[in-house]
Amino acid sequence: MSRFFAGSDTESESSSSEEEQVPQKAQGMTSAFTFSDEEEDVKRVVRSAREKRYEELTEIIKLIKNHKKIKDMSKLLTSFENLTRAFVKARPVIEKEEKGVIPKFYIRCLVELEDFIAECWEDKEGRKNMSKNNSRSLATLRQKLRKYNKDFENDIANYRANPTPENEDREDEEEPESDEESEDEKPSDFLKKAAKAEKEEHKAKPIKGSDDEESDDDSIDWGSSSDEESSLSTDDEKYGGNLATKFLKRPGEKDETKEVTRREKKRDKERKERKKDDDDEGWEEVKGGAPIIMEKPKMFAKDAEINHQVVLKKFNEILAARGKKGTDRSEQIDLLIELLNVCEAHNLGSGVSLKIMFAIISAIYDYNPNIATCMKADMWQKCLDFIKQLLSILIENPSIIVGEHILEESEQLVTPPYKVKGCSLTVVERMDEEFTKMLQGCDAHSPEYVERLKDETVVCEIIERLQAYLEDRGTPSELCRIYLRRIEHLYYKFDNRMFEKKPEEAAPSILNGMKIIAGQEPVEKEKKSEEEETSADIITKLCKFICAKDTTDRIRTQATLFRIYHLALHDRWFQARDLMLMSHLQLTIEHSDVSTMIIYNRALVQLGLCAFRHGYIKDSHSALLDIQSGGRAKELLAQGLLPQRQHERTPDQEKIEKRRQIPFHKHINLELLECVYLVSAMLLEIPYMAAHELEGRRRMISKSFHHQLRNSERQALVGPPESMREHVVAASKAMRVGNWKACKNYIINEKMNAKVWDLFHQAEKVREMISQKIQEEALRTYLFTYSSYYDSLSVERLAEMFELEQSVVHSILCKMIINDELMASLDEPTQSVILHRTEPSRIQALSLQLADKVSSLVEQNERLLDLKQGSYFSRNLGQQSGNRDSNYQKGNYNQQDRNWNRRNTQRAY
Repeated sequence: MSRFFAGSDTESESSSSEEEQVPQKAQGMTSAFTFSDEEEDVKRVVRSAREKRYEELTEIIKLIKNHKKIKDMSKLLTSFENLTRAFVKARPVIEKEEKGVIPKFYIRCLVELEDFIAECWEDKEGRKNMSKNNSRSLATLRQKLRKYNKDFENDIANYRANPTPENEDREDEEEPESDEESEDEKPSDFLKKAAKAEKEEHKAKPIKGSDDEESDDDSIDWGSSSDEESSLSTDDEKYGGNLATKFLKRPGEKDETKEVTRREKKRDKERKERKKDDDDEGWEEVKGGAPIIMEKPKMFAKDAEINHQVVLKKFNEILAARGKKGTDRSEQIDLLIELLNVCEAHNLGSGVSLKIMFAIISAIYDYNPNIATCMKADMWQKCLDFIKQLLSILIENPSIIVGEHILEESEQLVTPPYKVKGCSLTVVERMDEEFTKMLQGCDAHSPEYVERLKDETVVCEIIERLQAYLEDRGTPSELCRIYLRRIEHLYYKFDNRMFEKKPEEAAPSILNGMKIIAGQEPVEKEKKSEEEETSADIITKLCKFICAKDTTDRIRTQATLFRIYHLALHDRWFQARDLMLMSHLQLTIEHSDVSTMIIYNRALVQLGLCAFRHGYIKDSHSALLDIQSGGRAKELLAQGLLPQRQHERTPDQEKIEKRRQIPFHKHINLELLECVYLVSAMLLEIPYMAAHELEGRRRMISKSFHHQLRNSERQALVGPPESMREHVVAASKAMRVGNWKACKNYIINEKMNAKVWDLFHQAEKVREMISQKIQEEALRTYLFTYSSYYDSLSVERLAEMFELEQSVVHSILCKMIINDELMASLDEPTQSVILHRTEPSRIQALSLQLADKVSSLVEQNERLLDLKQGSYFSRNLGQQSGNRDSNYQKGNYNQQDRNWNRRNTQRAY
């Protein structure tokens, strides 16, 4: 037996007497250096397998909660793997004792972890800021958790339908449901509960008013009873000094812990009933740890008189908290809305209401402190609603004066006519910018983008209402700004009505616009009703006003570019081209801001596409050359950022460029743009290459087209074309040998139609035009390549070969002869082409090239020799050398001069 359990009666009596004399603080200090029977008994308790497994699971769940707080995904992944391993070990015990019922705390952990991972995955900005290790761990954990939770789908679904708070779940696990379970309760649990109850009863104060309560309090008073001390000492004597046997349970003996736990439960029930009955003290029971929702303080007292002074004082108090640290922005918006409702309820007038509305809209704009992120959907809806109310008040009360120039001291808010400081135009412009940011923040291929895009009708309606309001009382500069916003939402939209009207009918519009710019009177006044106006008519009318009244060059330039884009979109090629040339924007665009340059690039690209649809291949190629030559069309059109140039940008520059991006519904199809450029380059480059094949130094019309050809020639094995570029390269090779049918089949087929040509308006006409151009350029290439093998060619035969009309073939031959591209003459009676054979053959051309290169090499070597040796000649020799220099200048340097130079060199030596 251990010596700590042995002891005499005198020692126990003396120790008990000494404990009575020692104060409580000293007892607490000495207890740290002594061993009690209770502590020894707790250490000797043997836990069951169920307790061990549950404790292991709870410890891992605590670690998971800590890792979630700091968002350490790598450690969270490790803890989740440890949790699954621990649950595998605990599963046999659960199936045996719990009858296969999964513990609620384990299901709760899986549900909370699943929600946490989903929230982190949806936060795109947060994922970008994560380290590579955390980002990789998040993806792995998401995949593993989804796969693991499939085994617990029913349990998770039941928990989500009826979730239980964490504390209630613990009470259910700790409290036994029957007497059999209470008997199995371990001594360690009993000791913990007893110690907890003892502390609570020591802290509880006696409540007077009932005899039962007083008796309970007397029984709780541990230190005042001497009978209990004697009973404890006699109880110790009964076990003969062996206190270890006192706490061991014997068969057939009643368990005292069972009675104690019953008493504890009874006391807890009495306390709960007492708290429920005691309503006078105003206590509220908190269930599940949920926060108590407190009522908001009232705006004004019940008996307070609501007038303008009181409302404005409260309004200034709310605004004074704006921008301060710790201010809740949403609460500030709610307070302003409540104040607006109070004003409307007491009919304080439109002046105060307008002032509060301006403050509410401004607070909504400031709700999101990050400039790069967009506004939330609920705040966006509030913003639209209040802007509509604001415009309704302004339109219904034309006597109200609103402006930024009004000082706060000179505001008139009490009696009409009201004067309010504010700018409705700035509010609408900021709303338009927020709408663009919302579209930029959405995934372009998601339903969310479509939902957000539906709000454009509301935005356009607000802009039109403000336009009607400012046309009566706005300044010219304000009208130019609102007109530009109206054009921005109109210029990229397709209007079928413009194709019903002939292009000549709109020609006076451009002429009138240019007359107005020059300060002259228009040729004629256009009178159109509102019903007959197309989008081009509206844009033309708005651009006329901007060009005449705007004092800033930026708004006028952007309005002109929007109009060019709109005309080119609707195949008004000549009008759009003339407007671009007469405005001279290509000369001054380099000095404009970045947003204006982006609009210029978009207008230029649309102009090139319009020229291609009309069959003007050279104009189309020249318009698209600058955009496509550098391979940066996506960046130049603000339709995305190139990843390979990411190292050239700082994070701040990248954020700025992302804010400049055009929303997806305004994008120009980049594959269509590249295909049009490559086809135009093919139709120009292949005939030129055939005509100047024997020239050593021929210029390149399109470098990117030559790059695609070289890449194809480097390949050892070329298969059938698959991509758009491969189709164009295969068509170019076919045209190079005069096979126009193969060239046409490569360019116009089902795959290319689906990718490119069907995206055009009136796609069938575009395909017919491309086929016609391929036949004509293939004929020119054939004549350049094989003309040296013919003495004469029949026009009729050429028309049959290339399936062209004779008049078209005749015109092509005439142009080539006039431009000295083909050395031939037409014989009208026989309808044939007589070839003069003045061009050298291939061998002759190569020989001439070799002779030119050798002669240039000799001349260069002799000039280097003269510079190295210097001049050592006499006067006569100098005179001769002067004649030689004149021969150099005249180009008459021949073999005699070479011999003369050689003789003089020998004399000098």
